[in-house]
Amino acid sequence: MEFISLAILGVLIVISPGADFILVLKNSINHGRKAGIWTAIGVSLAICIHIGYSILGISYLISQNELLFSSIRYAGSAYLIYLGLKGIFSANARLEAVKTDEKDIKSLQYLAQGFLCNVLNPKTMLFFLSIFSQVISPDSSDNSSALIYGLYMVALHGLWFSIVAILFTSNTLQAYLLRMNKRLNQVCGAALFSFGALLAIKS
Repeated sequence: MEFISLAILGVLIVISPGADFILVLKNSINHGRKAGIWTAIGVSLAICIHIGYSILGISYLISQNELLFSSIRYAGSAYLIYLGLKGIFSANARLEAVKTDEKDIKSLQYLAQGFLCNVLNPKTMLFFLSIFSQVISPDSSDNSSALIYGLYMVALHGLWFSIVAILFTSNTLQAYLLRMNKRLNQVCGAALFSFGALLAIKS
């Protein structure tokens, strides 16, 4: 597959709404722009993990081991369900105008949320397995193309989700979001819960 085609595919995958998008959106509107950006950084760091084991071929072994794959799948679904329930039950919390005081931002907490949300998602694992099977040539020990594409995906995830965090904490959108806090929290929480539940029951 040509690199340009892979690049376009990467863009489509990244911008498609999913658990990562919902988590970045939720943290951005509830805890501010910096929280959303740190969540985006966490997602990008998780992509590094997916790239690493994809290049090494570990993802193939995991996908062929039913017990190991199921353990990862259930761990990922449990975490998404937890995030979803947390969002639903905190829906009544009052959403205040976002402040820019860095002292109030628990950077590692949001980074960890973004990292775990992405790294425990087996669908992401299988995506990178299928993509890197096209990038890596079995007849060559040179993985430079795979590394370049991997760096591209890391940057793409970080850039897109940072944009999401910035747009949804702008003054224009923020004034609107403040008026629909409860419903937005419920929708985000329900979506995360649904992603986790579907992941758990999917064969």
